[in-house]
Amino acid sequence: MASLFGHGILAYTISKVIDNQELKILTVLAVVSSILPDADVLAFKFGIPYEHVFGHRGFTHSIFFAILWALILTLIFAKRRSVIFFSVLCLSTLSHGILDAMTSGGEGVGFFIPFNNERYFFPFRGIKVSPIGIEKFFSEWGLQVLLSELKYIMLPCLMILCLVFLKNTYRK
Repeated sequence: MASLFGHGILAYTISKVIDNQELKILTVLAVVSSILPDADVLAFKFGIPYEHVFGHRGFTHSIFFAILWALILTLIFAKRRSVIFFSVLCLSTLSHGILDAMTSGGEGVGFFIPFNNERYFFPFRGIKVSPIGIEKFFSEWGLQVLLSELKYIMLPCLMILCLVFLKNTYRK
């Protein structure tokens, strides 16, 4: 998996690119939604293996889950502009699996669960896989993860955010 930092910055960027109304609740929900799929690591505590539909990178990383989760949050929180709300939340949730499919480790991502249980990676796998567990993250391995995310996630997001800022500044 990519780290929580990588997932969060991408969701923040998605919210700023799509939502020009500066809805703070939408940005917060987008970041939370981008991190939520990794709640499936709790499956290990219940003896559910990695490769299981409800194992790590399974159902919560699927397109179906992203749509369902975004729909639920949109119904609860969107007072108006529900298409924007849904789009930001769905893409932010889905971005988690997309980043994980570009990492250097794991068993792949179950994008099509519950319809197909196969796991997938993308041909590009330059993002170092993040260790599971906070104590392992604060190590040389964690530093390598952050450096790869800086290169492949954070710098591109920063460039996009700068462009959005410039566009919004000169639009006024």
